[in-house]
Amino acid sequence: MEEKSGESLGTVLVAGAANLTIALAKLIAGLIGGSAAMLSEAAHSAADTVTELLLLVSVRRSDKPADRRHPFGYGKAGFFWAMMAAVATLVGGAGFSITHGLHEISHGEELSNLTPSYIVLAVSFVIESVSLTKALSQLRGEAARHRVGPLRLVRLTSDTALKAVLFEDVAALIGLLIAGAGLLGSQLSGSALWDGAASVAIGLLLLVVALILIQSNMSLLIGQAAPLQIESGIRAELMAQPEVVAVVELLTMMIGPGDILVAAKIDFRDEASAAGVERACEEVDRRLRDRFPGVKQVFLDPTPTSRRPS
Repeated sequence: MEEKSGESLGTVLVAGAANLTIALAKLIAGLIGGSAAMLSEAAHSAADTVTELLLLVSVRRSDKPADRRHPFGYGKAGFFWAMMAAVATLVGGAGFSITHGLHEISHGEELSNLTPSYIVLAVSFVIESVSLTKALSQLRGEAARHRVGPLRLVRLTSDTALKAVLFEDVAALIGLLIAGAGLLGSQLSGSALWDGAASVAIGLLLLVVALILIQSNMSLLIGQAAPLQIESGIRAELMAQPEVVAVVELLTMMIGPGDILVAAKIDFRDEASAAGVERACEEVDRRLRDRFPGVKQVFLDPTPTSRRPS
């Protein structure tokens, strides 16, 4: 858990430092050139900076050890703060970009010196690429440990900090390209329409990213099950125990970034003694934790097959 949190913390810190530097540069360039797209990009980076601060809280809170009042730990606090980070992107980034872009389209604004904007966009692209490289490095490492493809891991992972940084860095790079295209279009045509349209497009991009992250974190908050591949592996481990006749019911839940709770109703062989059932439960617990390091809690309930839930 400490290694995983340390990786996510490093990824968040790199992304946060990059976004803060970029936000200030974009703001200055946007004010100099009068570009709505650049000011939207500044709002985008500012929202991302706030997002990184909230993700930092997410990583630190989810790593807090369990106590008497929270016996399953604080892992879900990570999901909550990650969702707040997505809301910050929705309100601060998407809201400002769309409204400011629509204002420029309807009222028009005269663009002036755009050279600083082009320079800032180019430098920002390099910095954002460094941040994305760090996130991709962590993603590939985790994908190798879980023996799945990186894209599949992005869809299934409960490491909300990593997922948010990946989505935001990709959105940032696309947003920079959109802003550059808007500036170039306005410069060549002499109309601020292109710049305003770029601002709206950046806002819509942030809207999509924010809604995806909000939905993902909400699902985790209300008790999302472990990925089907892991559930199948858990069921196979349970059935591999000699004393087990059938798995009557298997329930899993993500209780933190990468952390899994397992609860199962097990039909044990009738000839198994009470002591034999206890030993079997201990063996199953050990094997599940060995094969799936994310398994933190295991609860097994001896239940005859005849009591299978309807």
